[in-house]
Amino acid sequence: MSTEIVAAVCIAWYIFIACVCGIGYACLFLHYRLKPSEAAVLSFKSTEDIPHVTVIRPCKGLEPYLYECLASTFKQHYPRDRLAIFFCVSSRSDPAYEIVDKVIRDYPDHNARIFVEEEDDGLANGDEDEHNYRKLLGPNPKIRNMSKAYREADKNSLIWILDCNVWVGRGVCGRMVDRLCGFTRDGQPSATPYKLVHHLPVSIDVDAISVANGSGRKLTAASSYDSGTSTRHSASTCPTTTSQYAGGRLEEVFLSSSHAKMYVAINAVAVAPCILGKSTMFRRSHLDYLTSHRALAEQKLAPPSETTEASTGIDFFSHNICEDHLIGDMLWESALPNLPDFPRTMRNHGLVFGDLAIQPISSMSVGNYVSRRVRWLRVRKFTVPVATLVEPGTESMLCSAMGSYGLTTLDATKQWAGNTWSALLCWWFLSVLCWMAVDWTVFVLLHSGQTVEIESDDVPTFARPLSTGVKARRKFTTWLVAWLGREALALPIWSWAIWGGTSVTWRDGRYWVGLDMRVHEIKDKCNGEMTKVKAETNGHAKGTMNGIATATVKKRID
Repeated sequence: MSTEIVAAVCIAWYIFIACVCGIGYACLFLHYRLKPSEAAVLSFKSTEDIPHVTVIRPCKGLEPYLYECLASTFKQHYPRDRLAIFFCVSSRSDPAYEIVDKVIRDYPDHNARIFVEEEDDGLANGDEDEHNYRKLLGPNPKIRNMSKAYREADKNSLIWILDCNVWVGRGVCGRMVDRLCGFTRDGQPSATPYKLVHHLPVSIDVDAISVANGSGRKLTAASSYDSGTSTRHSASTCPTTTSQYAGGRLEEVFLSSSHAKMYVAINAVAVAPCILGKSTMFRRSHLDYLTSHRALAEQKLAPPSETTEASTGIDFFSHNICEDHLIGDMLWESALPNLPDFPRTMRNHGLVFGDLAIQPISSMSVGNYVSRRVRWLRVRKFTVPVATLVEPGTESMLCSAMGSYGLTTLDATKQWAGNTWSALLCWWFLSVLCWMAVDWTVFVLLHSGQTVEIESDDVPTFARPLSTGVKARRKFTTWLVAWLGREALALPIWSWAIWGGTSVTWRDGRYWVGLDMRVHEIKDKCNGEMTKVKAETNGHAKGTMNGIATATVKKRID
């Protein structure tokens, strides 16, 4: 009887995952085959009626095509007087600072600013209040980096947090505003506004492009940033062996197959929040209202000795490391605020179908890819524990094994499906083969560039639609090797992330995450001094710096 129950559960789980993948697959081919239409908000007669948007781009270290990614913000089809662009860097010595400064000087007619975290702590300009405020912030390096920019944004502005290593098309901002605010064109039925909107992320291994062309250099459209500080690698630094960029292939396949199907499906049925945080937009007034009430409530419950000034907005999440998910979770679960001119009816999260958050990646080894996935999973196991624990069962090989076992074990099916190991292996192989075919078509679709708007020659090669006659960005055999590697590594990576510890490396520090989802910085005591542990990073994992960060740690005391 117990065997029958297990077999039935396995079949039910397989059918459930197949349905989820089917929903994602259908939505992908429904919404990502054609270029999106122009935003309805741009048809407003008065620019005063167009919502003000503040773009916050946290920057850390050098990233592939960093200039092109940052410059894409200035090329948005959106009124300049309704768009503010804030770049955030940790210090002027950060390699990203020079490029940020260059792109701002190249677009002088825009409202753009650089916020230097090192100079915003109040010590540099004698602002004691600012200094004391920042001392209350938690260790989350990304929140600390964006804190000043967020607080300087217009209180009624829409906040668009866009990672520095993401390239977006010209019409993306307007369509995000449409989706968030529920704007539609004249003659079309009105749409319900959303609390938060976001994009499907896709990564493109630019090393694979350059190696495939035998050039030793990344190929791109003409760039206005061609000096010695360009973010493109020279021939001597471009990876030339598979081991040096194989991780990029794995990341590329993951985001454009397994992750894409699940991400789109969950957002289509909208049963739970599911955002990655590469490109998100929400109302500042909404988040400020919710966090101020939550912060004051927590402050009242805290012992008198621990009572501190309440942080609001994104600063409320400075003690957490998975801030994108927690911001989305708070907006999702909370009731609508009673604010002037605020919609009385809203939907929770909305995926802006058709547009992509495109991230070029470079020099990512398999070890880099594994480290990135481990960090992602270790953070998520506390924020979304149930989804993280069942994740292996959503992968092709294990899910197919479960389905094959159930099919060849359950009394109702084993008579025609077979009841031998060879039958189980045949069904498993057939399932994996079908899974692979689905993932290949999803990859081809997302990397076809069909939704990218091409109006000039300044769109970089990695984001351009494929040339006429070219059916896929990668040869099938090349893609297949990466797909098999990604699928085979899924379970070992998950096992190490879940059972191998709670510490993560992020930016230039190490942290551990508690059951309360609060993050704590790990420090080593060396010669009587507290020294932050730094780690080797390569600029591809979210929030890491390019190059190698060294640590002068001689003795570890746990």
